[in-house]
Amino acid sequence: MTETVHSASRLGRHSQVSQVQEYISQLSAGRGGAIIVEGEPGIGKSELMRVARAEALRLGCQVFWCNCEELSEAFPLLPLLDAFAPNGSLSRFADSHAQIAEWLRAAAIPGNRVNGVGAATTSLLSLIADVCATAPVLLVVDDLHWADSATVVALGQLFRATHRSPLLVAGLARPAPRRDDLAALRRAADAQITLSGLSDDEVVDMVTRAVGGSPGARLRRLAAEAGGNPLYVRELIDAVTRTGTITVDAGQVEVTGGRTPESLHAAIADRLEFLSTPVREVLRAGALLGVAFQVSSLASVSGQRVGDLTPALYEAVAMGVLCEEGTELAFRHPLIRAALYEEMPAPVRAAWHLDAARALVRSGASAEKVARQVLPAVDGGSTNVDESLVDWLSGAAHKLAGQAPNATVRLLRWALAATPPGSTHHELFTCRLADALYRAGDTVEAGRVARGALTYVKRADLMIDLHQTLLGCRAIEGRREETLQAVEAALELPGLSELHRARLLVLAARAQRSMGRVDRAEDVAQAALAAATKAGDRWATGWALGVMTLVRGMRGEEEAALPLFERALAVAEGDPSLADLRLMLLLNQAAALGDLDRYDEAIESAERACDQADASGNTVRLSQATTVLGELLFDVGKWDYALKRIDLEVDVPVEALSKCCDYGVVAAIRLHRGDPAAIQNLLDARVHLERLGDERMVGSLTLARSLEREQADAPAEALAVLVEGLSRCEEEVEQSTDLLADAVRLALITGDTELARELTLRAEAVSESSEVFHRKAIGLHCRGLVDNDAGKLMDAAEQYGKASRTLPRAQALEAVGVIHADNDDVPAARNAFTEAYEVYSALGAQWDLARLQARFRAYGIRRGPRFQHRRSQQGWDSLTPTEEKVVRLVAKGMSNPQIAAQLFLSRRTVQTHVSHVLAKLELSSRTEIAREASRRGI
Repeated sequence: MTETVHSASRLGRHSQVSQVQEYISQLSAGRGGAIIVEGEPGIGKSELMRVARAEALRLGCQVFWCNCEELSEAFPLLPLLDAFAPNGSLSRFADSHAQIAEWLRAAAIPGNRVNGVGAATTSLLSLIADVCATAPVLLVVDDLHWADSATVVALGQLFRATHRSPLLVAGLARPAPRRDDLAALRRAADAQITLSGLSDDEVVDMVTRAVGGSPGARLRRLAAEAGGNPLYVRELIDAVTRTGTITVDAGQVEVTGGRTPESLHAAIADRLEFLSTPVREVLRAGALLGVAFQVSSLASVSGQRVGDLTPALYEAVAMGVLCEEGTELAFRHPLIRAALYEEMPAPVRAAWHLDAARALVRSGASAEKVARQVLPAVDGGSTNVDESLVDWLSGAAHKLAGQAPNATVRLLRWALAATPPGSTHHELFTCRLADALYRAGDTVEAGRVARGALTYVKRADLMIDLHQTLLGCRAIEGRREETLQAVEAALELPGLSELHRARLLVLAARAQRSMGRVDRAEDVAQAALAAATKAGDRWATGWALGVMTLVRGMRGEEEAALPLFERALAVAEGDPSLADLRLMLLLNQAAALGDLDRYDEAIESAERACDQADASGNTVRLSQATTVLGELLFDVGKWDYALKRIDLEVDVPVEALSKCCDYGVVAAIRLHRGDPAAIQNLLDARVHLERLGDERMVGSLTLARSLEREQADAPAEALAVLVEGLSRCEEEVEQSTDLLADAVRLALITGDTELARELTLRAEAVSESSEVFHRKAIGLHCRGLVDNDAGKLMDAAEQYGKASRTLPRAQALEAVGVIHADNDDVPAARNAFTEAYEVYSALGAQWDLARLQARFRAYGIRRGPRFQHRRSQQGWDSLTPTEEKVVRLVAKGMSNPQIAAQLFLSRRTVQTHVSHVLAKLELSSRTEIAREASRRGI
């Protein structure tokens, strides 16, 4: 059927037609835009954009049209994926489309923390950008009010991209229901076109064209009852035409009598009454499938052959109920589909949905299509679960959990209610439910379900999946010991295959490593690697190698770890099930490079890990990568940037270790800068430290806690904090190395020379076995302090300089100055003091500067020439427009995720903006931002 496209004069709405045609003209010239067309059902939104589509095609643009449907809300990105399916001219992008599908499949793999929806969104946006590069693109998204949240987020990003690409996005929506994400999308649009009813003259013109003559008084009154709604006008005219009550006299058309519909829904129902019973039955089956459907799916659901359906479909098209839409048929208006759907009693609808689901299962339809039929029945309270749907869900739950975890939770609870405990399906569904709950962010309930299932599940593969879920839950809760005990008990079960044994050993090795048991972790990882190699299991091989790289790094054997990183990355390459491992390797490779003082490479690798984790929506790995980046930036003295990247208020699940590291870095910087907010940081860190347990020591947090005690004039307590930390990290060379110089200095201050010498020997052992600059420096630094040797301290400062480690360099120089001053070598003392002063100034370390200046004065020494410390722009006037928007939303009490949704930014980008604001305004918390914004009337 060829679709009719009305001209501007036929459509009415001359101003709106002109407005959208101007956007199309700009699009053809390479300038994009974003518009929202809003109005009640039938008001002419789609008709307006059909005029725009015709104009776009005439000017050589590409046009893609997609419909959002209520049945598809649970399935992310489905409208956009359908619009850009690799058919026809888009077949060249088949590989890109396959990559999106791979991300969604990867999300369904147990233990893979990658958010496939986030990654698929990024890939989809890249695909659309590639399509735009071939010719300007008009993308129409109809019935936007039914869009899933992922589609709205993707559209928000597309709205922002339209200003730098030949892309015009038009969203068509009803005024209700009101949704926060759609409200934000409306605000982000370049224009919002609100369609109200047609004017009286436009209604008369429309009727005149429809009936072929001037309407009489009664016909005009009848048309006026439509309230200017074009669809209602059209349905009214069609209704009276069908009844044969129209007469023509001298060119005037009049209604002579008969029944007329009293509402738009009644008008649509009137149209449907003229359909034969077989056609109505076919259309009801089509209504189950949605606004648009494939004829093959309709054949499956109705139980008829395509040839048998053809007469009914032709009649429906001829009666204006159906129309062609690409390779599918569609109801001419969603209200027609709704009328057919809602005239069925709810129990009948639910039963028919389940019948449709069974038919689609038999025809081999996708899991998503089948789920779209089952979900309405589930949500309607149906308890009719039969064997065919149980079998289908047992195979589909993995994939569905990756794409739509909340919907999967509903499906699994429905199936479990009708599946006897102890049955094979009950065990499988419970395992899948734990996984879906974890993916949906309900880690407490996921852990409860997984723990309960482990008391009776016997299948080895399901036990491994449950342990994997628990490992993720308990890592967030800081309860790894429980996971380790359960995994070790599972390893004792009889009859384990080599593959299952390898995977359980991997989980045990990861738990041992996370608790700081380095030697034991390596032994278990080696056993896992041997079992994985024997079983030919790529997943276990990759993770075993990954644990071994971490162990080498914890021991300070980074050079030996780097080849293992490459080997593990090679195993993980191209395997969706190892996407999470690839991210873990990248961020730990960055940490290893930093431990080798290769900071340029390390920071680049950490930034790349952050970007990839953000693109894939993997919040756990993103938090870990940000932690690694923050510590690297602290080491090299980029403290302002570190504060910008670390968000202490992020409200997504974060592992205790990452949270402790973040609090440690931020508190250390603020303590050195004399910022009282550091005290609150240390208090807030306690809950995460308790989650971490007694077996792990976090270097940055330990240093910050010690520094706080030192600033409180309690050097003995400050020393005790470091000594306790050193006692807990004997196997972790890098962690202990960072504590030794401060521990030796404090031991000397408190008069414990024996401890100072003992710690110095430990530092020298690190130096003697390493060619890494900062490790060579630590032995010199500690020995110089103990022996009061300025030469060794200068050598230490030189090594720290080569390592790009700014703070310990300044501390070594300060110690040099004290020794020279004690020996009355004023010029040498002044030089050392001045050089230390420059470093502290560059760091903004006000507390250290105050201490250093006090020492200047005590020795009667004036420092050398002043060097002005470079300061970044400060104050409200320095805020960018985006930062000002963030301030307003923070002042409203919105969290970073809420701000991200409002502004269509990633959470990491919002975090960066908040950090910039804090730095520019010299504030320490979001509360202070809100308070200062209120004072300024923002």
